[in-house]
This record gives sequence, C-alpha cells and structure tokens, in this order.
Amino acid sequence: MKRGQLILFVKAPRLGAVKTRLGAAIGALAAWRFYNGMLTGLWRRLGHDGRWQTVLAVSPDRGATRWPMNLHRQPQGGGDLGRRMARAMRAHKGPVILVGGDIPDLDKRHIVQAMQALKRADVVFGPARDGGFWLVGLRRSQWAGRLFRQVRWSGPHALADTMANLSTAARVVMLETLSDVDTPADYQAYQNAAAFSINSRVVRSTKIENAGADQY
Repeated sequence: MKRGQLILFVKAPRLGAVKTRLGAAIGALAAWRFYNGMLTGLWRRLGHDGRWQTVLAVSPDRGATRWPMNLHRQPQGGGDLGRRMARAMRAHKGPVILVGGDIPDLDKRHIVQAMQALKRADVVFGPARDGGFWLVGLRRSQWAGRLFRQVRWSGPHALADTMANLSTAARVVMLETLSDVDTPADYQAYQNAAAFSINSRVVRSTKIENAGADQY
C-alpha cells in the first residue's frame, strides 16, 4: 500500500474568525490563543512524519501565507463544510485521512492506526463524544463525493448522517472516541486535563529527585 495523505483541515488562525462559539463565552483572544496553540502542536506532531504526506487544507483560501513554509497547502474553496471536505479529500488518490484542528488528544498513533485500518477497510472514523467525528479516512478518495451529503453538522447527528451515505457493503473501522473543543464546557475540561497532566509531571519529577537524594 502506497504512502497515504494526511489532510489537516483547518481555518487560518485569525483573531475573531476562529472558534467563534467558544469565543463568545471566553473572549475572542482566549479562543484564538487556544486554536493557534492547537494548530502549532498539530503540525509539529504530525506534519513531518515520513509515513504519510501532510497537507494543510486552509480556509480562507489565502489564509496560510504566514504558516510554516515547508508544508504543502491547498485551498478549501467554497461551499458548505461537506463540500469543502469532499473537495479536499478528492484532490488526492488515496488512501487519504482528514482531521480537524481542535482535538487536543490527537497524536501520531491515531494516524498510524487509521492508515493501518485502511489496508483492510474502506472507511475509518474517529468518533467524537458530541456525535461528530474527529477523523475520517477513505481507502479510495473518490468516495468522498457522496460521503458528506445532507449531513447535519455541529450536532449529535453528524457521524450517523455521514455513515448513512455509505454503501451497505462498505467496510468500516472505528477508532477510539475523543473530544473536540467547541463549547465552554469542552474548554474547561481541556484546561482541567492540562492542569492535571502538569501536576502529575511535577509530582513524578519530585519523587525522582527525592529518591535520588535518599541515596546520599
């Protein structure tokens, strides 16, 4: 199986234009800082892995001029979310995987799992806890033309609506369920998890230092 394509399907990090639902609650600047940090971490973790080719599919079409210059870009173009996602995926021969920019727990192992799944499956999804999905992958990218029709986005039916567009013969693999960050509750959960991770590292570091001191 040839090397696959990974599409980072994102908005350019412009103040007041990203995570607007979240920004209404926490402020546009805080929402921008969160999203910009997510994007920076995303392309650092995923953008230079030789097991796949990474592409930025960006909205608006001229919105990525200041981003890292060593990642290939493609415009999302016009239309609703489904049309833009289908266009992004059909620009490549496949296997092709598409992910968004607001999944804090997304890591290389998820992309590896999805690429492995597409060796035997037609479609792979990473389901989100809100009823949507954080990853979609296709073994043959031309199937994207029908996959996203009449999907109720930004709600609890997005994954179910997308799956309803599949052939009954399609082989589907589901990855683990993760959370994206769209609402103030999502953001608070993300902050709590980040604070817990930092505290855990501090505790582990302190224990190691104390254990070393006990040897003297």
